[in-house]
Amino acid sequence: MRTHYCGTLNTDQLDQTVSLCGWAHRRRDHGGVIFIDLRDREGLAQVVCNPDQPDMFRIAESVRNEYVLRITGLVRRRPEGSANSNLVSGEIEILCQEIEVLNVSVTPPFQLDDENLSENVRLTHRVIDLRRPHMQKNLMLRYKVTRAFRRFLDSRGFIDIETPMLTKSTPEGARDYLVPSRVHPGEFFALPQSPQLFKQMLMISGFDRYYQITKCFRDEDLRADRQPEFTQVDIETSFLSEEQIMALTEELMRTVFKEAMDVDMPDPFPRMTYKEAMARFGSDKPDLRVMLELTEVTDAMKDVAFKVFSSVANSADGRIAALRIPGGAAFTRGEIDDYTKFVNIYGAKGLAYIKVNDKSQLNEAGLQSPIVKNLSEAALKVVIERTGAQDGDIIFFGADKEKIVNDALGALRCKIGHEKGHTNGAAWEPLWVVDFPMFEYDDEAKRWTACHHPFTSPKDEHVQYLESDPGRCLAKAYDLALNGWELGGGSVRIHKEEVQSKVFRALNINAEEAGLKFGFLLDALQYGAPPHGGLAFGLDRIVTMMTGAESIRDVIAFPKTQRAQCLLTQAPSAVDERQLRDLHIRLRQTVQAEIS
Repeated sequence: MRTHYCGTLNTDQLDQTVSLCGWAHRRRDHGGVIFIDLRDREGLAQVVCNPDQPDMFRIAESVRNEYVLRITGLVRRRPEGSANSNLVSGEIEILCQEIEVLNVSVTPPFQLDDENLSENVRLTHRVIDLRRPHMQKNLMLRYKVTRAFRRFLDSRGFIDIETPMLTKSTPEGARDYLVPSRVHPGEFFALPQSPQLFKQMLMISGFDRYYQITKCFRDEDLRADRQPEFTQVDIETSFLSEEQIMALTEELMRTVFKEAMDVDMPDPFPRMTYKEAMARFGSDKPDLRVMLELTEVTDAMKDVAFKVFSSVANSADGRIAALRIPGGAAFTRGEIDDYTKFVNIYGAKGLAYIKVNDKSQLNEAGLQSPIVKNLSEAALKVVIERTGAQDGDIIFFGADKEKIVNDALGALRCKIGHEKGHTNGAAWEPLWVVDFPMFEYDDEAKRWTACHHPFTSPKDEHVQYLESDPGRCLAKAYDLALNGWELGGGSVRIHKEEVQSKVFRALNINAEEAGLKFGFLLDALQYGAPPHGGLAFGLDRIVTMMTGAESIRDVIAFPKTQRAQCLLTQAPSAVDERQLRDLHIRLRQTVQAEIS
């Protein structure tokens, strides 16, 4: 029905007769001559309809927005001064010879070029929303990204293998989506949070290089960068070291950015230990475009009169960190109050500060703050020297449990850095974060939990501490961060059954529980499991960053809302009693029903 896509036409087709199919993006009547902007997935082409062909012109007069059309015409150069440099087809137009209405359309719920639409309206009418040029570009870019992933991995000997969507529930991480079994009453499948265990068993099966671009599911609270179902590029390989896996996947990311966006990423990517990243930036996925850093001052505050600081400095899990903002002494009281409210989100009880008016005077004459009188000159000297503060700067302080300080000041660092221009101007700043702790202690549960997942291998020299001193163990784990987002992460896996059992015991998972939940893995590890490892990249996040979208919902064709609903199909929805009966399920009455 067509010879070309609208958005691909250019001066190479001058004087050719072409056939196009698409949607009427806009129809304009200019004194007897009708212009139709015809749109398809590749872009727009301007069609000119002259009244010298009465039958064709009569049809053109009836066209309205979003009619589906087939047009045949002659490609000619636009009149001088009317070219549109924003379009690939901007130098040409099509002189219409034939026009056919393939289908009509009712008036759309909104104009496709309306920039002030609520997200609810867009998601309710997602089919129309996806016709908008920027949404078409987003999904076309997503396709290019997935194509680049596949090309690279195929060329390196990786094979695409599908793993099950219905699997066993192992409630160790996020909450599972459960699927009731009709043929096994009272039993449930779970939708996979990742293909982790299956890809490990594929390594044991001898498929030494595997990948899959697959859906994963987590029933957790949503944010702008989360969805209940999301897509990850899942990769696993045998017989490669931690360094070799990182080198291979780093090359993969450089290739993807080059092919999809023509962006040259650094070679090599910088690396930083988890410990250093948390100390300097308060985050294990730091945005290196922001030039501000945290400074450790806990040791200098142990003996100060300011009890908020000294009590934290003398506690086992406390941290006091300083964040210097060049030129920040000009901040108004209102701005400081707003930043204080911002860190409250992360659990911080307040935000102490010092404005540096004259750093040579380590007292209230040179340093402006309610807390200066309660800090010793020695402590103030340490703060000024370590932060490198200059006259006209402000220094913010976080004093609390280490996690709260890191979360609060890490977020404040990025907020002020971008708002006040404390950035290095780079477009892309990738970073490998390595040497993660194996475990973190859960104060509420009074037990150790896995930082990544319980199948991550400890450093060889730390295996001896798995049961005697878990907090000392570092993992063969690595995360790839980009501009403050985690793009993906992975690890070398445990390939020996006795080491895996030790890890389970460190996590307070006894032999019976381990056998019940992971017996199939423990059994498989006894049959000559090779050394293996891998990682997974979040495809949605990568494309979101590439497009500059505010939410991953703008790069997913049919996403869920922040309340985990599909407004297009009105899912989730109630099902009839027969379906529930077949699944051996009876719904409990609501509280309201019981009251009435």
